[in-house]
Amino acid sequence: MSKQPLIPPIGHKVRLKDYDPGYTGDFRHKEDVQAQLAKDLARLDELQEVFYADGRRALLIILQGIDTGGKDGTIEHVFSGVNPQGVQVTAFKKPTSEELAHDFLWRVHRNVPPKGFIGIFNRSHYEDVLVVRVHDLVPRKVWKERYDQINQFEAMLAANDVTILKFFLYISKAEQKKRFEARLKDPKKQWKFAMGDLDERQRWDDYMAAFEDMLTKCNTEYAPWHIVPANHKWYRNYIVTQTVISTLERMNLKYPQPAEGIENVVIPD
Repeated sequence: MSKQPLIPPIGHKVRLKDYDPGYTGDFRHKEDVQAQLAKDLARLDELQEVFYADGRRALLIILQGIDTGGKDGTIEHVFSGVNPQGVQVTAFKKPTSEELAHDFLWRVHRNVPPKGFIGIFNRSHYEDVLVVRVHDLVPRKVWKERYDQINQFEAMLAANDVTILKFFLYISKAEQKKRFEARLKDPKKQWKFAMGDLDERQRWDDYMAAFEDMLTKCNTEYAPWHIVPANHKWYRNYIVTQTVISTLERMNLKYPQPAEGIENVVIPD
């Protein structure tokens, strides 16, 4: 099997047909990564603690994908062991009337994590070039201009000590069908299924075209996209965890220096 790039070449057109959503790299089975994933989760916990204490940067993780792509599952599994006090999760739903009264980035900017925090966006500002485009909610001229506006916004964040990791969780149409069917059969998951999901599924090709433009036009040096093969949940979790770890390790994180004279402190009885 040929090696599949995680980050598509910047400046080149992304065609999702060139990416296999069932790709698992050098691994074949879930058991192949279980031991490493356990070590990675422990390592991520260590790194998040020093990242919080270091307090010089923020880390913004953006998760995008089609329905059942695994955004919720990624958050649950990858960040299961970190201290919740240092993590902010924001799920972007249909805009409220207040949010619609502002520019499309207003609700996003106010949820960017502060320094020392990891912020996770379950969907994001990219909905404004995805669902808005597919459902024709704004004129074509409006959403086409948003690619440049998003790039400028992310460049501003990156210049102000926000590291951005963007993950597109890529599943096949057949895999989505399996996941919808599993929801219908599981009483504990039936609540997650909405009849509108079927209408969205009928728009699969439109969404894939919108995703391709998103991955092409907003793939930058300071905020590149990662195309994560997500048919296999275990491989998805492995790739996302490894990427977050390597990003934090490159930051040269350090605990702050202790207060002067701490070596002479005596705790009274």
